[in-house]
Amino acid sequence: MQIADMAGSAKETTYSMGDDAPLACLSERPHPLYNYFKQRFAQVTNPPIDPLREGIVMSLAMTLGKKESIYKVSENGARLIHLESPVLNGAEMDRIAELSKKENGGFKQHTLSTRYDLSVGPSGLKSSLDALCDKAVEEVRSGAEVLVLSDMAKDQSILDETTYIPPLVAVGAVHHRLIEAGLRMDTGIIVETGSAWSTHHFACLVGYGANAVHPYLALETVRQWHQSDRTQKMMESGKLKTTTPSKAQENYRSAVENGLLKILSKMGISLLTSYQGAQIFEALGIGEEIISTSFKGTTSRIGGVNFNDVASETVMMRPEVADMKMKLANYGFYKPVPKFGEYHINSSDLAKLLHDAIGLDKKVSDATNRYEVENNGIKPKSVANYEIFKKSIESAPLANIRDLLDFESDRDSISIEDVEPASEIMTRFCTGAMSLGALSREAHETLAIAVNRIGGKSNSGEGGEDVVRGRTIRDVDDKGRSPTFPHLAGLKNGDSANSFIHQVASGRFGVTPEFLVTAKQLEIKMAQGAKPGEGGQLPGTKVSDYIATLRASKPGVTLISPPPHHDIYSIEV
Repeated sequence: MQIADMAGSAKETTYSMGDDAPLACLSERPHPLYNYFKQRFAQVTNPPIDPLREGIVMSLAMTLGKKESIYKVSENGARLIHLESPVLNGAEMDRIAELSKKENGGFKQHTLSTRYDLSVGPSGLKSSLDALCDKAVEEVRSGAEVLVLSDMAKDQSILDETTYIPPLVAVGAVHHRLIEAGLRMDTGIIVETGSAWSTHHFACLVGYGANAVHPYLALETVRQWHQSDRTQKMMESGKLKTTTPSKAQENYRSAVENGLLKILSKMGISLLTSYQGAQIFEALGIGEEIISTSFKGTTSRIGGVNFNDVASETVMMRPEVADMKMKLANYGFYKPVPKFGEYHINSSDLAKLLHDAIGLDKKVSDATNRYEVENNGIKPKSVANYEIFKKSIESAPLANIRDLLDFESDRDSISIEDVEPASEIMTRFCTGAMSLGALSREAHETLAIAVNRIGGKSNSGEGGEDVVRGRTIRDVDDKGRSPTFPHLAGLKNGDSANSFIHQVASGRFGVTPEFLVTAKQLEIKMAQGAKPGEGGQLPGTKVSDYIATLRASKPGVTLISPPPHHDIYSIEV
């Protein structure tokens, strides 16, 4: 899903906001170790950089070789292998190998295999890792200026008989062992791995010490994707831009590079050399044994897996364990697939139970003569159904850390007379800032009306609002229908679909004088890029005539909140 998009369009896969799949440490399926790490981003202290408008100050260039002290200035300090990108292809690996020859610079190099025998069992990971670190120190002391940590198997027999140390564990352990030995600045580390394909994977590897990465399997996957009949037919029909295999691989690399720039920008970091080894991650579900060996200094607040666990999980992803048909069994990482996948928090079964509890029958619609059904087909609320819904949540599989928590008080309950009335508490309720387009018109307006009824605050999100929502609804009939809002049911005269809070993000996104004056509170985002991602992105297929009108755009045109501090520009204007 990811590699095809990156190879075809040179961009990362665009996906919906939110991730309701279980955390890697709570998942019922094996996960790559990268999934246990969450990128940390500057929230206030570091202003985000715009990698598009301010690209002149950003660089992904890296170096390999022995670095001199910054306090010494000599020609030897410039004797380095300079890389324009941390993502290397096979030809570039060959060119780096050529630099080991005396006539080409004499950069001594050594490749260390991270594979070990399956027969030794899970305990083999720790012993193999110790041996790897010892060998790395030995080679650097012997003058190796480039270390390649490789999990590539030379032939099928090696692949069948061995497993590998996860590259993130390997590079982190070697990086820290070399630091302890006072040798880290004497060599550059290349990770040659088949288990890195997404931007996050590359960020983790560089963040924990790698100077460059050769994703040989991802590049081979791009080549095979390009040569597949389906891809070739899409190119012939014009659905996909015609490219060569090498161009597709360059597209993939460009997508990874742009993703890395995006990650750097959220921390206010302009150079990848500053990000390298900075360990700007938090681990969720990794135990002290691994942290102290490979990820020293990384926050890991809940503990978790040890080396034996990681070794077992890595082996579980081998083809003979998953399926001899070579089909991936780990469905459900992105979409809940009931037949193959694992539990997702927003499961359809739970949603149905909630609908039954609140009296919402999703089967009743305009297409099924809702107008002729009593109360528009809305069923009465059911406390009994709510209890079923509640029990289902309590017994659901674990997905988040909070699922492991329970309330345990050290004091007596206060008297109900001392508690604020519900009407006062609800005035502090707010909806999330979700724009029209991210939500349907029906959902957006229903939320606003509901929160206005209880005295809370709804938020428009980006994108403006229909002027009709700024007026109180006065034309509701005895069936709860309004000609002004024919797509809604259960309305009352006096309702308001106007959002209490109107968000000013990009001036081009529906910010009009009327949008401003109909708000009770204005929200101006100072730096959207302080969070991961590019902010709101509305695919062109979702930009209907109605949404395009509200946003002063054209139907079918993708609308993106430009990262990261476009809002500051808006304010300056």
